[in-house]
Amino acid sequence: MATLTEQFMQALRTTEDRRDPTPLVELFAEGCTLRNMTTQEWSGLDGARDFWTRYLENFSTIHSEFFHHADDGRTGVMEWEATGQLAGGHDIAYRGSSVIEHDGQKVQAFRTYYDSAAFVKPAVEGQEQG
Repeated sequence: MATLTEQFMQALRTTEDRRDPTPLVELFAEGCTLRNMTTQEWSGLDGARDFWTRYLENFSTIHSEFFHHADDGRTGVMEWEATGQLAGGHDIAYRGSSVIEHDGQKVQAFRTYYDSAAFVKPAVEGQEQG
């Protein structure tokens, strides 16, 4: 049987392919918390849906590939690389790690750490030097 971490990885792929956060949200517990590189924290199932909806809205396409994961029955760790296109049309590729705390059935906490510089468009792009 797949660990919750493996279920999470599959649900993320499905969420990205369908552009629907439901497969991921279904893995979260009522009192869950979610954090990314911002200072904001999302909580509860409504927070999980908002978090993953906002994630998808950043991209016109996105696909995550996992190159390492581990799960000890309470904590899951995933290392990944995501590639796609931002909503504004620019290509993006970035790497990161995500951690879930769980009880084997539902995710209680999700934290993700990634190269946020990949989202910043260089100020001089497209400008001619004169």
